[in-house]
Parts: sequence; C-alpha cells; structure tokens
Amino acid sequence: MKIFEPIYTTILGWAKHKHAERYLAGVSFAESSFFPIPVDVMLAPMVLADKDKAWRLAAITTVMSVLGGIFGYIIGYFFFEAYGDQILNYFNAYDTFELIKSKYAAHGILIILLAGFTPIPYKIFTIASGVLGIAFLPFVLLSLIGRGGRFFLVAGLVRLGGDKLEETIHKQVELLGWGTLALVAIGGTAYYLLH
Repeated sequence: MKIFEPIYTTILGWAKHKHAERYLAGVSFAESSFFPIPVDVMLAPMVLADKDKAWRLAAITTVMSVLGGIFGYIIGYFFFEAYGDQILNYFNAYDTFELIKSKYAAHGILIILLAGFTPIPYKIFTIASGVLGIAFLPFVLLSLIGRGGRFFLVAGLVRLGGDKLEETIHKQVELLGWGTLALVAIGGTAYYLLH
C-alpha cells in the first residue's frame, strides 16, 4: 500500500502551479504561528520543480516565516492571557510550553536561534516569546538568522542534488516517508525522556 507517493506527487503538482509562490508564502507565514505542517515539505519540491528559483524561494520562505513568527509573538504578547488555554489545548502543548519557559530561563533568547533552525515546532517558541515579553528586535533578528539558515540550507541542498535527488526521492519516497516518521517518533520519545 503506497501512502507517501500520492502525497509527494500532489505536493510536486502544487509546486509547479502558477500561484505556487503565493501558496509557499501563505504556508510559511502560517507555519510559524499556528499551522502544524513544516514548510520544508513545500519548499523542497518547489526547488526541485525549478532549481533556478532556489534562492528566491528560500528568501520568500524566510521572510514570510519571520512575519508569521512576529504574528505568533503578537498572539503571545496580547492574547495569551485571554486565550492561552485554548492555544495550548489546540496544540496539546502544556508540557512543551512549560519546558520552553525553562529553556528560556536557562539559555536566554538564543533559544530562538535554535528553534528557528531545527525542526522543533517554531510556533510554540514565537508565542512563548510574546508571553514572556522577550525583546522584540533581538527576537526578529535571531528569527531571521535561524529561519534563513534553515531554509537556505534546504534550498541549497535540494538544488545541489538536482535531478538525481528528484529521481532518488521518487523511487524511495515510501521508504523516506516511513523513515522520517520513525525518526520523528524516536526523536520525540528521546526528547521527552531526556527532559
């Protein structure tokens, strides 16, 4: 039973759509403040679809992701007191939020740089930054560095891999999909057990 190949084919189709950059911008914005799916799943196929636009697509993703992060910051700063329980309940993130607060206490604002670059749910950090009243300009600057570093790296690696990478992904998409799910499950379990 093939699960990931139809998803991959659909996303690749979206990546070639005439409004693909708009979709990418919207998903990038939403992913940093409330949307649960990482934007990389759209960025990588779009770079594969048009490798000459790799840096443009990475820039769009970065800028819109940081703007979405600012929106998450605003949610945390202005609305968390009134709606915080609903937000945490929506993401099932009470424990994660408490953990993030402790990480801020231990590492300060540099945690934004880490959250922006890694697959840790960035939206939780953007909202937490607003709740905790983290300095806004350093928040934006570190978000630009972290998110930009991540998205330009993804775009560069996909561009470098080129047609061979596309062929490999297409042949191995099921294995890659299940392998990614297994890594996320293992990583999540390890993170939970260690913290």
